[in-house]
Amino acid sequence: MNQINRRTLIKLGAFGLAGGYALSQSNVPAKPTFPEPPVLKTKMLKPGVLEAEVAAAPSQVNIAGRKATLLTYGGSFPGPTLRVREGDRVRLNFINRLTEVTNLHLHGLHVSPTVDDPLAMIDPGQSRLYEFTVPRGSAGTYWYHPHIHKEVAPQLFAGLAGAIVVEGPLDATPGVKEAEEHLLVLKDFALVGSRIAPHNPMDWMNGKEGNLVLVNGALRPMLRAQKSTLRLRLLNASNARYYRLQLEGHPLYLIATDGGFVEKPVELSELLLAPGERAEVLVRLSKEGNFKLQALPYDRGSTGMMGMGGMQNMMSAGPSQLETLLTVVAPSKPRPLPLPASFAPLERLDPAKARVTRRVVFSEDMMASRFFINEKAFDAGRVDFTGRLGDLEVWEIENKGDMDHPFHLHTYPFQVLERNGVAEPFRSWKDVVNLKKDDLVRIAVPLRDFGGLSVYHCHIVEHEDRGMMGTLEVGG
Repeated sequence: MNQINRRTLIKLGAFGLAGGYALSQSNVPAKPTFPEPPVLKTKMLKPGVLEAEVAAAPSQVNIAGRKATLLTYGGSFPGPTLRVREGDRVRLNFINRLTEVTNLHLHGLHVSPTVDDPLAMIDPGQSRLYEFTVPRGSAGTYWYHPHIHKEVAPQLFAGLAGAIVVEGPLDATPGVKEAEEHLLVLKDFALVGSRIAPHNPMDWMNGKEGNLVLVNGALRPMLRAQKSTLRLRLLNASNARYYRLQLEGHPLYLIATDGGFVEKPVELSELLLAPGERAEVLVRLSKEGNFKLQALPYDRGSTGMMGMGGMQNMMSAGPSQLETLLTVVAPSKPRPLPLPASFAPLERLDPAKARVTRRVVFSEDMMASRFFINEKAFDAGRVDFTGRLGDLEVWEIENKGDMDHPFHLHTYPFQVLERNGVAEPFRSWKDVVNLKKDDLVRIAVPLRDFGGLSVYHCHIVEHEDRGMMGTLEVGG
């Protein structure tokens, strides 16, 4: 395969400017009030059976203090949050009011791939019913977004994203139940006038980032806490931007990852969220004052260089700068709650019982802006892996590319066993795991409950659109 080092290609200045679509953040008002995303209306048909409807359509919405035309779910950004409970039967009717084909991916939910079909195509004016049962033990934060191959990146960047919140018995844990809860959908944009900036060739190489780095569509909002303990549900809905999160003067206590609660709170000085990842943290405000939630600089393997003829090539990716996402205002005389001692034990997956070990290798052809898994570009007509329902598998994922790649597996949540030979510090359920250049990550994947055709891919969605995806078919 003809490959070229990514940094070498950048030095050649093969592409033009990527920064011409930027909107100066100094032109928008600072520190609006923190906006909570709207909640999707649901109708209870009978106890435990819910019905809801959501449509994708172009809409004019307010982002960063100005009107812009986005692609939206339910006419808002973020789209309305679907709130359900473990065990609920959900009938979600999705309507496509766009002028292009789309579909809906229920990211992270353990539901049948015949429902959450990554290859479904819903034409303009058509609808599709997504009917599923919310799994027991899945309390946590998930999301929904489009999954039309080759169109995921422009549709997601244009605003098609919304959260799914699953509630369950663990939400009643002392120290969690009494906390003040907020959902933070982290998403960047770039505008040309009042419209979304289109992708340019460099965006398809790097993954597109925007200069407007927003929380629930607001630029650096002010969150005035009413309580001294906050529960923050964090969702990285960006195409390619990483968020290395830190709250001034306060540790973050991780209580949940992609697939729900961990066994006990984990104290962190900072938290990295790759595209597609979610996390839930407790924040204990122990003193009065204003404290910034910041995205610290993060280098995911790209840089800006001087292009041919001395033209400055300002790429859409690179070592990021520090961004203030929001400011938390602590209440007077704060008295934070004690931390929960524990939640529930998590199943320990034994890799010795795995029936098969698979290899997944990420690689790149930077000259062509093409991306591969096991040296193959995605082909919807090809089955890459065939699994057996009920088996435990071990997957070894290696990143031979020049930049970070976040691995995402549909349908089947997994546990990370080790990274570069070092065991994970705590057990958790995941559906996204990030790999830096040369990383080798081993995960345990139980193929439970549902057969059918599913996919796995890089969640820098430009890379997915340009080939970095494979298929998994699970039979009985």
